[in-house]
Amino acid sequence: MSLLVDADLMDELTGAARRDGVERHVVGAVVTDDEGRVLLLRRRADEDHLPGLWELPSGRVEAGENLLDALRREVTEETGLTVTAVEEYLGTFDYHSRSGRATRQFTFTVRVAPDGDLRLAEHDAAVWAAPDDDHSVSPEVRDLLTLHHTAAG
Repeated sequence: MSLLVDADLMDELTGAARRDGVERHVVGAVVTDDEGRVLLLRRRADEDHLPGLWELPSGRVEAGENLLDALRREVTEETGLTVTAVEEYLGTFDYHSRSGRATRQFTFTVRVAPDGDLRLAEHDAAVWAAPDDDHSVSPEVRDLLTLHHTAAG
């Protein structure tokens, strides 16, 4: 179930992560186009962690940064696109980072400026994927995309 984003929700999410012993926060963005396709980015083949995996634009929340500021920054850094609205919170999933730190990804649906040019900085490919496309994503991302398509449809 997706939830509208507000300051109380952000406090609730980060507070729950702290209580759960999560050491690192990551944000992820579901960016859709006018046809309902979702932007996926492919990790470089020379990555030492999950090479070739398709993923959502995402990245670490820096010290002193809130979830929404990190979300806007990461989308721009990874895609060159500018977030114009954070619409809904989709959910979280937990994993251990390369260094073994407990990590939680908070994923949101976002809208980007329609006149933006997609420019990749950290990935080797991008695709606008339809709901029935078969790209190699993690099970956690697949679950979030299913939730997103169910709510949007």
